[in-house]
Amino acid sequence: MVKAVVGANWGDEGKGKITDMLAGNADIVVRFQGGANAGHTIKNKYGKFALHTLPSGAFNEGVVNCIGNGVALDVEKLFNEYNDIVSKGVPAPKLMISERCQMVMPYHVLFDVYEEERLGKASFGSTKSGIAPFYSDKYAKIGFQVCELFDEEALKEKLVRVLEVKNILIKNLYGKEPLDADELFNKLMKWKEMVKPFVGDVRKFLYDAEKQGKTILLEGQLGTLKDTDHGIYPMVTSSNTIAGYGAVGAGLPPYSIKEIYTVIKAYSSAVGAGAFVSEIFGEEAKQMRDHGGDGGEYGATTGRPRRMGWFDCVATKYGCEVQGTTHAVLTVVDALGYLDEIKVCVGYEVDGEVITDFPVTGKLEKAKPILKTLPGWKCDISGITEYKDLPENCRKYIEFIEKEIGFKICYVSNGPARENIIVKE
Repeated sequence: MVKAVVGANWGDEGKGKITDMLAGNADIVVRFQGGANAGHTIKNKYGKFALHTLPSGAFNEGVVNCIGNGVALDVEKLFNEYNDIVSKGVPAPKLMISERCQMVMPYHVLFDVYEEERLGKASFGSTKSGIAPFYSDKYAKIGFQVCELFDEEALKEKLVRVLEVKNILIKNLYGKEPLDADELFNKLMKWKEMVKPFVGDVRKFLYDAEKQGKTILLEGQLGTLKDTDHGIYPMVTSSNTIAGYGAVGAGLPPYSIKEIYTVIKAYSSAVGAGAFVSEIFGEEAKQMRDHGGDGGEYGATTGRPRRMGWFDCVATKYGCEVQGTTHAVLTVVDALGYLDEIKVCVGYEVDGEVITDFPVTGKLEKAKPILKTLPGWKCDISGITEYKDLPENCRKYIEFIEKEIGFKICYVSNGPARENIIVKE
């Protein structure tokens, strides 16, 4: 069976923890899109980890962790993560990298940095990981697949050809020093030695595994609202963050995906620029940020303080619909225990009209939140293991959200560790 774990909102919903939990009963975990521009935080018996490229099945012995063809692979960051977790006592994960996966080149990161500098106040709030330039090159057909590392002559010829254009931009648009083809080629040869033991035909491996009845978990990065087609364009990531892309980015048939676990945070948070209707500010935001997550709401990749907001039913309903949700998972409910009252965004007012369907970006930027206030539960719920034992107001909050978004919540997360999961349905 193939299952997908994806996010309903802006990312940072807690997908890593849910993937880690589900990986306990999986044979294979696959990253299918995105790059090292977002992190999944996992807390387990080995410690606390922020993974940016390595699949979250890495802590489960016996699980094969695959980097699918849809990933923007930063080779050095992948192996830094791999070596880091092994140095902290984690058994060496089983790793397989798709031969068709494309690599984030050093100049992709440079272009990301240079362009954000050039744009100034009009910048996209990029993590400067090279993701947008990477996907631009991929679809312009001048990207580099992992398999190309193993044909040195053809690789060097292509590298010289690509750098001719890149260096014109670097020198004339950005006023920076041009890149040297020989220096870059030598770096790629080092990458070749790093990936060599792990490269394979991931598509065929997954196809055969599915036929054998194995459980495959597709791990998404970021959330629906950052999807390049269905998100808050243009303040989105440069890949498709939805479960539908899981089949493409892993190389599986589209009908393979049977269960889609859409992860939802009990309040809203976002990193980077873009419309955020239920956003709160000042001390109110700081309090929520400091209570949130495990150690507060700060980006796992950038360390930036996340923008905070009340739970947004409009955005979340949309996110679940686009993902094709079969199982909704509500995370970080324990973080709201400090509040006397909790607000929930149940609609938007746009040009005097009340709407409950998520609009396109132009309308979204004019939207004002319609808020409903619910009573808080004012206690710590982190040790509770049964849904019925949650405070009444906590259960009412969860069930109110469930009704508003139109999707059943199957699991409730009330703490950072793998075992802090309550089965609701």
